[in-house]
Amino acid sequence: MSELINNREYRVDTIKKILAQLHEGKTVDEVKSQFAEAFEGVSAEEISQAEQALVNEGMPVEEIQNLCDVHAEVFKGSIEEIHSSKAPEEAPGHPANVLKLENRALEKLMEDISTVLERAGNHNGSGEAASGVGGSPSDFVQKAAAMLKQLYHGLDLHYKKKENLFFPYMEQYGISAPPKVMWGVDDEIRGMLKEVMRTVESGTAGAERLPTDAERFQTAMKESFGKIADMIFKEENILLGILQENLTQDEWKQIADDSDDFGYCLIENPGKWTPAESVAHGPAADAPGLGTIGTNDKGLIQLPTGSFTVQELTTILDTLPIDITFVGKDDTVRYFSQSSERIFHRTPSVIGRQVSNCHPPASVHIVEKLVEDFKNGTKNSEDFWIRMGDKFVLIRYFAVRDQRGEYLGVLEVTQNIAPIQEITGEKRLVQDL
Repeated sequence: MSELINNREYRVDTIKKILAQLHEGKTVDEVKSQFAEAFEGVSAEEISQAEQALVNEGMPVEEIQNLCDVHAEVFKGSIEEIHSSKAPEEAPGHPANVLKLENRALEKLMEDISTVLERAGNHNGSGEAASGVGGSPSDFVQKAAAMLKQLYHGLDLHYKKKENLFFPYMEQYGISAPPKVMWGVDDEIRGMLKEVMRTVESGTAGAERLPTDAERFQTAMKESFGKIADMIFKEENILLGILQENLTQDEWKQIADDSDDFGYCLIENPGKWTPAESVAHGPAADAPGLGTIGTNDKGLIQLPTGSFTVQELTTILDTLPIDITFVGKDDTVRYFSQSSERIFHRTPSVIGRQVSNCHPPASVHIVEKLVEDFKNGTKNSEDFWIRMGDKFVLIRYFAVRDQRGEYLGVLEVTQNIAPIQEITGEKRLVQDL
């Protein structure tokens, strides 16, 4: 039996069966007992493989997501630290360390919110809480409402970083099911917190109801805070395990660098992390890394953040709902897009033409002055707008500069904004959480 337990395929298959039984309605206790009999420990990588196998076999991601809380309880405390040789770096700025620091800050804020609402619930009607701290129930609940907003925005940022920085690398390594499941639960948590915030905010209007409301708030919060705590466990014991198993130092460094674009959840900027050495292997080594520019070995146009075929890039530029014209630093027209709804007519013969010759004499001095201002740095942009029948045309000019600030040319962007001005209300991809 021990040989079977040590067999990787057998262990993954057993995890799949456990999740399937939970799906069919088996109790947590029943599954825990079966799990204890079959396993001495399980790795984050094997959990990931089991979820991926279920998706490959046709189980909807939503079904696995519904089991997420349950199987987290099953696996909690049973995950071996078999990745000790690849334990997440504790150096300041390492994404694994940052994730943990943010989780500690989230835990602290949840604890503080619970304390504030407990005081509101323990209020004895004399303006003093049972803890001896003064303040009316309304004061406590209003404070809790502000703290809940802080929690929501912090958590939303924390999850966005995970979803946009960690998940893409997992998918590059063929690990697609766990990110989908985790993202779904992230959205559930967002929705639960929004509902709690709405409940708190509606309750602050009636002070006489607040002691009862506070009890109701705590019930709703206990559920949402429990979900957050479970997600923290999954991030640190499952997600990080998968990442440490697969990511190269170069990839960790890219995540660390990109984290600055998002910011940090409830903590100060942890500073820059620089790996001791850079070893390229895995999917990232098969293609030019971010930051390289030119033509790669597959004949694709390589830009700092991705690559295209010539056809793809041309079609993308022509598909944009705007007209683009680029004038180089030598003041000649270098490029124009060919949108199906182009506002100002352009033909290939304009390429190489002096920009001053592309405008009527009455306005050419304005164009020349604008280009001069762009070149000497007096301006970086200028906007104009005109009526053309039923169109309201916005014409925008931008100075194009490289990272050193050197002038490269002018970008003209033209768009009919009349349909945009008519937009009211909201239209979302999904219903508000």
